Amino acid sequence: MRLRCLFRLTFPDVRVFLLEVDKMATLIHTIADHSDDINYCAFSSSCLATCSLDKTIRVYSLHNFIELPYSPLKGHTYAVHCCCFSPSGHILASCSTDGTTMMWDTQDGRMLALLEQPSSSPVRVCRFSPNSTYLVSGAADGSVVLWNVQSLKLYRSGNVKDGSLVACAFSPNGNFFVTGSSCGDLTIWDDKMRCLCNEKAHDLGVTCCDISSQPVLDGEHGFGYFQMASCGQDNQVKLWLILFTDFLGVELKYKCTLNGHSAPVLACAFSHDGQMLVSGSVDKCVIVYETSTGNTLHTLSQHTRYVTTCAFAPHSPLLATGSMDKTVNIWQFDLKQPCAGNIIENASKVAVEDWSEDDVSAWLFAQDLADFVGLFKMNNIDGKELLNLSKESLINELKIESLGLRSKLLKKIEELRMKTTSVPITIPDEFLCPITRELMKDPVIAADGYSYEKEAIENWINSKRRSSPMTNLPLPSSMLTPNRTLKMAISRWLETQQKPV
Repeated sequence: MRLRCLFRLTFPDVRVFLLEVDKMATLIHTIADHSDDINYCAFSSSCLATCSLDKTIRVYSLHNFIELPYSPLKGHTYAVHCCCFSPSGHILASCSTDGTTMMWDTQDGRMLALLEQPSSSPVRVCRFSPNSTYLVSGAADGSVVLWNVQSLKLYRSGNVKDGSLVACAFSPNGNFFVTGSSCGDLTIWDDKMRCLCNEKAHDLGVTCCDISSQPVLDGEHGFGYFQMASCGQDNQVKLWLILFTDFLGVELKYKCTLNGHSAPVLACAFSHDGQMLVSGSVDKCVIVYETSTGNTLHTLSQHTRYVTTCAFAPHSPLLATGSMDKTVNIWQFDLKQPCAGNIIENASKVAVEDWSEDDVSAWLFAQDLADFVGLFKMNNIDGKELLNLSKESLINELKIESLGLRSKLLKKIEELRMKTTSVPITIPDEFLCPITRELMKDPVIAADGYSYEKEAIENWINSKRRSSPMTNLPLPSSMLTPNRTLKMAISRWLETQQKPV
């Protein structure tokens, strides 16, 4: 299997070399329970939800794709346009042409709330904030409502300048969200519903947008950015970079256009690790791109009508695509998770001292301190300057007035100072699980004679795959035997790594 280094990310606790393997997409299941067009699909860590013009929402277990006992959910009186899970997965929201957004308990299917759009306009999109504090609903008349999830009361509302609101995505830190409209605009809002930025993005109208959960560094400016994708009626998928800080405000920067579709693009979504982007189109095709290069990894053409929605699962290599052909296809990617191969490099004080200003920016982003990126950049703070920062310098030189922010920043800096110099550790290959390529904690021997991490091989077998991960030959049985000898060898090796050098 070929591996190639894509790029190196330097963050506070680890230096990770992301490796790419050939990604194979396999259609593993098709859902055909809806009686009309599929409008949207969404994943939680354990479930898949789909909604349709047939007025229902259906919920399936990711374990076997069997519909849950309380499904379908019925309550909307017209077509259901969108559905989404809260970050915990405990609540499912849905919105409809009937002018309402409903919240459902994913444990038993109970309706928890019915939220009426103030204008009674058809609601096209809904999204939870990353901390589940707010739920956004956007409607055909351009109205945007921010609901308080706890009180179930309207918190703030606003309107886009023109057109229907058809798309929405929150930033990973929840500081802002982006909406897309049928007139082609992308609008950035803060959590107080103040319009921060407005950009014409697609001439014939935006259809969908998504923000990657992984920050990126822009070499031109050295800032940490959020990466966003948008698609539209102009047949295009566009990538954008968003910078949001208290010091520099908001910047929306066009990055590039991804080609491949021959008709309007109706949906786009990032994978959880940000390495892939998927899009679905009126041309009936689904295209999977490699985010870092823009290269096409797959073109999937199993749907027989317009592809209206696509979504990656958060913690498993699954992709769902829905279509006006009334089906949802489930795809599985056979890819190795981003890892460090056999190398673990612990960042040390010496390494931090050598950090560039860009490295410091990346560190701030990774520590949820993105608001300081612009300030640190303007003051040319590199690794050495970072380690020398004190309470006095934060107050007197950087003028950081908030005690809470100063305390958080000083705590993170002190953690960096506590790091001790270490050397790269090479993990013996026989200690790595062949499936996850991670150090095994509970190794077991499968019927093919190879050792695997117990949880990994159990998941492999439970997903109805009866072939060996190593040989691809049929497994004669599903019996797993604890490999105590290997477990002891790993324990002894770990003890030697903990001894001072």
